[in-house]
Amino acid sequence: MPQNQVMRRGVLRIYLGAAPGVGKTVAMLGEGHRRVERGADVVVGVVETHERRYTSSMVEGFEVIPRREVHHRGATFMEMDVDAIVARAPQIVLVDELAHSNAPGSPRARRYEDIAVLLDAGIDVISTVNIQHVESLNDAVHTITGVRQRETVPDDVVRRADQIELVDMSPESLRRRMAHGNVYPAQKVDAALASYFRPGNLAALRELALLWLADRVDEALERYRADHDIEATWPARERVVVALVDAPEGETVLRRGARIASRGAGGELIVVHIDNPDGLAGPDETQLTRLHRLTEELGGRFHTVTGNDIGAAILSFARRVNASQIVLGASSRGRWARLWSHGVGDTVVAGSQDIDVHLVTHETAERRRRREMTHSEGSLGRVRSGVGWVLAVTGQAVLTVMLSLTRSYHDLPLDMMLYLAVAVATALIGGFGPALVSALLGTLLLNWFFTPPLYTFTVADPLNVFALVVYLMVSCAVASVVHVSARRAGQARVAQHEAASLTRITHAMLSSTAPLPLLLQQCLDMFAMSGGAVVRRRTNEPDVLLATAGEFTLNDVAHAQVSEHIDDDTFLVLTGHDLGISDQSLITAYAANAAAVLTRQRLRAEEAAATSLAQDNRARQALLSAVSHDLRTPLAAVKAAVSSLRSDEVEFGPEDQAELLAAIEESADRLDSLVGNLLDLSRLETGTMRPHCVVFDAAAAAVDVMSQASEPSRLDLWSQGECLAYADPGLFDRVVANLVENALRYTPAESPVLINVATITTPESGTRVMVRVVDNGRGVPRSEHERIFRPFQRHSDVPAGEGVGLGLAVARGLAESMNATVTADDTPGGGLTMTVDLPGAHDLEREGY
Repeated sequence: MPQNQVMRRGVLRIYLGAAPGVGKTVAMLGEGHRRVERGADVVVGVVETHERRYTSSMVEGFEVIPRREVHHRGATFMEMDVDAIVARAPQIVLVDELAHSNAPGSPRARRYEDIAVLLDAGIDVISTVNIQHVESLNDAVHTITGVRQRETVPDDVVRRADQIELVDMSPESLRRRMAHGNVYPAQKVDAALASYFRPGNLAALRELALLWLADRVDEALERYRADHDIEATWPARERVVVALVDAPEGETVLRRGARIASRGAGGELIVVHIDNPDGLAGPDETQLTRLHRLTEELGGRFHTVTGNDIGAAILSFARRVNASQIVLGASSRGRWARLWSHGVGDTVVAGSQDIDVHLVTHETAERRRRREMTHSEGSLGRVRSGVGWVLAVTGQAVLTVMLSLTRSYHDLPLDMMLYLAVAVATALIGGFGPALVSALLGTLLLNWFFTPPLYTFTVADPLNVFALVVYLMVSCAVASVVHVSARRAGQARVAQHEAASLTRITHAMLSSTAPLPLLLQQCLDMFAMSGGAVVRRRTNEPDVLLATAGEFTLNDVAHAQVSEHIDDDTFLVLTGHDLGISDQSLITAYAANAAAVLTRQRLRAEEAAATSLAQDNRARQALLSAVSHDLRTPLAAVKAAVSSLRSDEVEFGPEDQAELLAAIEESADRLDSLVGNLLDLSRLETGTMRPHCVVFDAAAAAVDVMSQASEPSRLDLWSQGECLAYADPGLFDRVVANLVENALRYTPAESPVLINVATITTPESGTRVMVRVVDNGRGVPRSEHERIFRPFQRHSDVPAGEGVGLGLAVARGLAESMNATVTADDTPGGGLTMTVDLPGAHDLEREGY
């Protein structure tokens, strides 16, 4: 072998799958065949076929390196022979199951360590691994599936692979492949489909695999952009940059950015704090630490950047990390500051180009906005008022100078009209105050400079006195009209803001699962308060907090600045600062919304109580049906046996009499069991019996009874361990018996009926116990799956003597009385599967078991 080939490190290619059975091994073998066709030397180091015919056929045509025997504690294990492969020195070796743990006594503990030896020897390796075996995802997989993977691969091993290819398959296709027996043996299919291979599990594992691989692709993209000095944004995925400056609104902006990043799958949250190195004041380290910790809790990355120009620093960082969106707080600067310079938000928006920018409002900006709105209510605002005051003084002075220089070209009437024009212009711009000053000043200037005798306040002509008075009245009237108009415009703006706020909170509450806290938070944001609550206060009873928002405790109720009645004993209370009279109408509106929410919650509680009563009624109806259905057969058997024994027409021998007496005894035992079940139910309703049972034992009891009426070999009961469920043993016995009886009736005599008991743990519903009664009969059309649970329903051409169609209705009614469900589904390969979904009781104390 040439020296340069010996020194070359091998190339590792990994086929990544979301779950067993997606086709990783087949893809690996297919790639091996393609390499062979291109003239490469390919051998099989180890391939696990799991007795799958197609996979085994794919191995044909390869040279397979014999495995090495490893002896441990009297047992023999077959492991990959790494030394033999190195000695053979092929170009490519196929090694299945990267996460495999070698048997004790092997040279290396893990298979990925064996692969490292092969790579160091210059041999290319093609391997496979499932996403649940990646170390960093172990906890996530356990949360999704409830199964802790014992064999994991360090992330770095998979990351260092030269090529990673995802073998993808939809959950529906994988489940269909399993149902056809292409993944597991037939006896394991039902349990696998009901536990690890549920559609939700497979969808979540598939998403994990896609996202993990997307991260690896993103890392490669970042390296490519850095190597080629590419600064333009490539929106390959949503990457949200939250920009924080030394301001108190950091947590609000950060949480809003996290919500934006979480809207799409694969969104990435990056937080950057901009430190201005002006040497005047450093950042608040306590607040910075809190923001850093919050970023980690929200699943983001925290960075600190130094820059004199904060806006430019944000844009530079966003482009460096290939951000698609920037989130920063809205400006809380005053109007004068905004007139003199652009804020950070304006700078970022102007330079963002292809990056979307979100300006998030917050309490500080809202408080300033409300102060400015309160100040401007009834006026024209600071800017216009300031211009009006300047015009009131300088305008009349400038006009006086101009008229004095052109005295020979005009007389007093024209002078008055010009002074009136200045006063009207001042009223339009500055409002009542500046206009009044302008009118008074204009009157004095007209009298002094232009009314004979000049340069004195004495007026010789009475008509001139009248003209000056009219001028003053007109100026004041115009100023008053403008002032009233401005005040009403301000009130209209406030009313519009209040209406918009109420509309927003109404829409939000309609879709919220927690409307009261949402309403309180909107109320705090609206009035810039620090805390609020809905409090129930009754005489001789302690106060009760129904909902809170912000910083509020029971001790704050007595010191609240706002307390508004919601109903007779419920109040909306707010703390922070006193509110003006103009805010009272909006507070009342919020209280009315809170009253509507409480009323709706009370109605829902009443509806739930009514639903519970209806469920109890259904259970009673099911029990009545069960009594008539289950008592008929043993009573008929007893009556027939007794009638036969008393009959004088037929003489029975000792053996026949013994058989009839045994039938009477058996039927009496069945009646005794049924009466015991009813007594257990009465104790259950009065709370004197704890409704939990070992499901396998209860199911076994039902199967034993049913076996007496059919061939025992037809019933196959098995369980995945001891399963403890929250169910009444007697009622559950009847549920299983009815389902098994139904399955036996519709299953051919040569086909068995499988009763499978398993415990399943999911994050959504916790621990559940699943009991499946599986038959291989002719099945039921999917459109008929719900109809067969109605009373007096018999499917197809069942003989009239085969019951009256109450068995399944009784089973579902009894199950619902135990908060369980009974559903029908198709059996893979034909038939019907009845599934009883019971709440698990693994967390209950198990006295008596």
